[in-house]
Amino acid sequence: MIADRKKILKIGSLELPNPLVLAPLSGISDLPFRLLAKEQGCALVCTEMISAEGIIRNWKATERLLKSCPEERPLAVQIFGSRPGAMAEAAKAVEGYGADLVDINMGCPVRKVVQGGSGAALLRDVGRAKEIIQAVRKAISLPLTIKIRSGWDEKSMNFLEMARMAEDCGVNALTVHGRTRTQGYAIKADWEVIARVKAHLRIPVIGNGDLTSPQAIIQFFSQTRCDGAMIGRGALGNPWIFRQALNMLQGQPPTEPSLEEKEVFVLRHLRMVVGMRGEDHGLKEFRKHLIWYTRGLRGNAQFRSQIPLWDNFSEVVGRIQEYFQNLRSSYLFS
Repeated sequence: MIADRKKILKIGSLELPNPLVLAPLSGISDLPFRLLAKEQGCALVCTEMISAEGIIRNWKATERLLKSCPEERPLAVQIFGSRPGAMAEAAKAVEGYGADLVDINMGCPVRKVVQGGSGAALLRDVGRAKEIIQAVRKAISLPLTIKIRSGWDEKSMNFLEMARMAEDCGVNALTVHGRTRTQGYAIKADWEVIARVKAHLRIPVIGNGDLTSPQAIIQFFSQTRCDGAMIGRGALGNPWIFRQALNMLQGQPPTEPSLEEKEVFVLRHLRMVVGMRGEDHGLKEFRKHLIWYTRGLRGNAQFRSQIPLWDNFSEVVGRIQEYFQNLRSSYLFS
């Protein structure tokens, strides 16, 4: 049972206080998002996926993606690419920048990434994947992890081959997403695949896929005996999932945020995004978060329909405050 599990996660020289990890989310896991996840109990946060070529050829263009602060540490930086030399050079640059862990993406299903020979394309080229891991391992002293899917498609599910190869090459931990590249996110993640990897490796195994509630996270640990859980979509509009999962790991009921806490949290997140990106870009960037934060709340359809019409910071703040005030009133008199 989960009560028998150790609550720490050790990845090489990095010792984490609990087994909950934030997934690298393209266009989402920026500094504000990572800080908020960290505050809610996430042990390790990760940048969104960053191109190795971008790092070594045009550092200024990727510097924003690497923006960090002491409060979010430890920080994992995920890189992707197809050239071993470029990946090694990028990893070394990231180490110099101050990252605490480097992760190599070998599972991204996005067509543009795959067509460049990166991400999930490496599931079909184990030799190239091995060269990349060996080059990066030689270039850095930081803990090194990789993230894979179960295979390219259901006819080539080579997750055990990839996992054993990575362990032999000196990777300190492995993250497995329980779907193939061709499955995308369309079907339920296969946790049995992740359990099989865990059973065959000595290094820590972190699972990913359908960890969308604290109850699912606890069930995942019990079913797979994994060392860690990487939470992605489950944290969208719900950073409290980390706190709630930790509650349950400690044998306590998950604590639900009140409407007041949600309002304060949303407004704080908004201010952080606008502060980092500026009013124009920040407001546009925050629209998707507003949609996620109001998921399942009363009157959310009408609220969401108006979001694109708000074009200044003060108006967005006022609309959010008005919405939550109306929510409190509706629940009070229902």
